[in-house]
Amino acid sequence: MKMKQALMTKPATIVFQEVEIPAVGANQVKLAIKKIGVCGSDIHVYHGEHPYTQFPVVQGHEIAAEVIEIGANVSSVQVGTNVTVQPQVVCGSCFPCQNGMYHVCEDLKVMGFQTTGLASEYFVIDEDKLTVLPDGLSFDEGAMIEPLAVAVHAVKRVSAIHNKNVLVIGGGPIGNLVAQTAKAYGASKVVVSELSETRLAMAKEVGLEVIDGKNEDLQEGISKHFGMQKADIIFECVGSSFTVANAINIARKGSIVVIVGVVSNLTEINMGFVQDHELQILGTAMYQSQDFDAAVDLLTEQKVEVKTLITNHVKFENYLEAYHIIEENKDKVMKVIIDVN
Repeated sequence: MKMKQALMTKPATIVFQEVEIPAVGANQVKLAIKKIGVCGSDIHVYHGEHPYTQFPVVQGHEIAAEVIEIGANVSSVQVGTNVTVQPQVVCGSCFPCQNGMYHVCEDLKVMGFQTTGLASEYFVIDEDKLTVLPDGLSFDEGAMIEPLAVAVHAVKRVSAIHNKNVLVIGGGPIGNLVAQTAKAYGASKVVVSELSETRLAMAKEVGLEVIDGKNEDLQEGISKHFGMQKADIIFECVGSSFTVANAINIARKGSIVVIVGVVSNLTEINMGFVQDHELQILGTAMYQSQDFDAAVDLLTEQKVEVKTLITNHVKFENYLEAYHIIEENKDKVMKVIIDVN
């Protein structure tokens, strides 16, 4: 039996091919893919600018699916269970893997980048990669679990978020979800700094305070919202050298700066300022299984809103259109979802 698969053969080019559906192993399941989200890293691949992805590549790592076949040893799901997928492939033997840090495996491969993604009608995958979607969560919400898990992991990098003043620089999908997650985990005040009117409006719609970066000085906005205490924790969610340096330069003494955005070039940092201010600068990368579970809990408990962030839907056969929508409407699009089955 064959299925359609979207193959990116070179930058900005996708062809559909008919491929055999793999047989299901004893510890595997077959998924009918329902929804696929497109993220910023996918756009880097679309431009041929992702440093760790070669062509041809099948993309797709933010997904929701239904289990339609299970292997003989599978016990955690059954036919008809709705799931999402943790898309990391790890070696299991390097230092990070052996010390509870498999998400930064020395030989990490991510589906859709260094190994085959899920942009197909069906996909066969190991049982231990699945996170069950409870009844009541839609497939659209299921496709948002992966980016929400990124946010959960970023917020949990800080040892204590409760009763803290939190500034999030960047109101895109990840920045918005980081802000919502920080608020859900008990931050006393969460403020998002953003340039886009659309993203500012969405931040307000999900109950966040904002700083209009186009029309308001960032330092003045910080003082207005937080007073003399300023921000205890700053999450940088843009991924540019400028915003990383700026996040550090506006930090209050003794505060924490978490770098969430993917920075592709070298950044000049005033290390004397970092030392004098006793800043903590933390990196955050991807997620672990417990972050997926926590993301599911946040949605089922209605502590985070994701459906508002979905601005566009595209049919599977029009896959490339998703990239065009994002490219042509950068400041107005949040999350584009591809409808498969």
